[in-house]
Amino acid sequence: MTEMVLDINELPNTILSRITSKKVKVSEENGTITLEPIFEEKSNFKHLVGMFSDGKISVEDFIKEKQQEKNLEL
Repeated sequence: MTEMVLDINELPNTILSRITSKKVKVSEENGTITLEPIFEEKSNFKHLVGMFSDGKISVEDFIKEKQQEKNLEL
C-alpha cells in the first residue's frame, strides 16, 4: 500500500470541486486509488482561564491587564 499527502490544488477541477479540505491523503491498494480528506484541528484556547483564577477573568483578559499595567509604568 502506497500513501502520500497532496495539496488539493494539485488535483483536477472535477475532483477539486468535491473536496472541502485543504489536503488529501492519496493511497493505492490493489490497483484502487483512494482520496481521503485531511482536516487539521486548530487549538482553541479561548475557554481557558488562569491557573490560580477563580474563573472570573480569562487568560486573554489577564494578559491585556498586564500589558496596560506595563504601559502605565513607562
